[in-house]
Amino acid sequence: MVDILRLHESIRGAFPEFTTDPAVHAHLFSPYALFVDRPALEAMGRVAAAVFDVAGNPGYSQRVLQWAPDIATHDPGSAGGVLGLDFHLTVDGPRLIEVNTNPGGLLLNALLLDAVRSCAPPAWATWTNAAQARDAAVTAWMEDARQQSGRTPSRLAIVDSTPRAQFLYPEFELYANAFRDHGVDCVISAPEDLSFGSDGLEDAHGRIDTVYNRLTDFALEDASHADIREAYLAGDVALMPHPRAHALFADKRNLAVLGDPALLGGFGVDAGSTALLGQVIPPTVELVPANRDALWAVRNGYFFKPAAGFGSRGSYRGDKLTRRTWASMASATYIAQAFAPPSMRIVHGGQSLKADVRCFASEAGVLLFAARLYQGQTTNMRTPGGGFAAVLTSSRIEE
Repeated sequence: MVDILRLHESIRGAFPEFTTDPAVHAHLFSPYALFVDRPALEAMGRVAAAVFDVAGNPGYSQRVLQWAPDIATHDPGSAGGVLGLDFHLTVDGPRLIEVNTNPGGLLLNALLLDAVRSCAPPAWATWTNAAQARDAAVTAWMEDARQQSGRTPSRLAIVDSTPRAQFLYPEFELYANAFRDHGVDCVISAPEDLSFGSDGLEDAHGRIDTVYNRLTDFALEDASHADIREAYLAGDVALMPHPRAHALFADKRNLAVLGDPALLGGFGVDAGSTALLGQVIPPTVELVPANRDALWAVRNGYFFKPAAGFGSRGSYRGDKLTRRTWASMASATYIAQAFAPPSMRIVHGGQSLKADVRCFASEAGVLLFAARLYQGQTTNMRTPGGGFAAVLTSSRIEE
């Protein structure tokens, strides 16, 4: 078990800027690790590579951009940096539940790695270590910025609405420190702190040439995001991840396309990728008037999610749906995904926690595997004993 209190103390000693509120972040980290066979993690890495590959296919992009906002047609010249691919572990192998383009928790989970390595059983190890994961994350974001602007970031803003009020604000501080260690001046800003004019995108202290975007307004439609939107469309700032990346990767309607081997084959995607994605993505359909009655009748076998949602907001297990909630869902765009149950982690005292695995990956490959342990219908950071958990796998491939 990881000593969480000692972990927080050691983090604050190494990173004085790292601030957590005991009342808010009591269950940010789990003291337990999740043990996952190496072949399962390797399979997740292949899935990530396949998703990046398919996103670059013209037929695929044309198909999924049909339901994307207009801003997604602007191509800044990069894939979008780092993805978070969420998997459930089943008896038939990992199942890809969703893809995220501004995945939280990468650097926070990196901090867990060295703590768990000190108490891991000899036959088990982490996929990487904290220093390597931290460096790989910053390198991936900086490479994405270089692809967009043709230059290394000089002054970068980590942007979110009321950043200090965000649950994962401590990670913003960790990222700011990591970018500075790579020679990039970095600030943490709210969108209204930035303005776009003749001298480019600026804050009170000077020009910003790169934005690490943690906003959940993926199309930058809110009025307070207008200056960032204008600077991005003008090519004045590298935005990572950008609206096109969200449209190609993270709209949940895309899972219906990614999981259809015949459709992908028609786009010219190689047979290996189509077979792999068809195997790991649970059957997914968009909820439309024509299939509402049929899906209601078999709702117990499905999980329903808003197409552009994030953080499990508005998501429902079919067997928990009420008629009133079902009726309210008609006013939003939803997908129905065949239910792939999460795995279970039995911990101290016999407590059962549900588990999912997040594969953080860039075009260069896997950066880090992390788990989330929880109780309830969806992932959360409120379960005693739950939270972000380190993933341990076999130290070597068995002969």
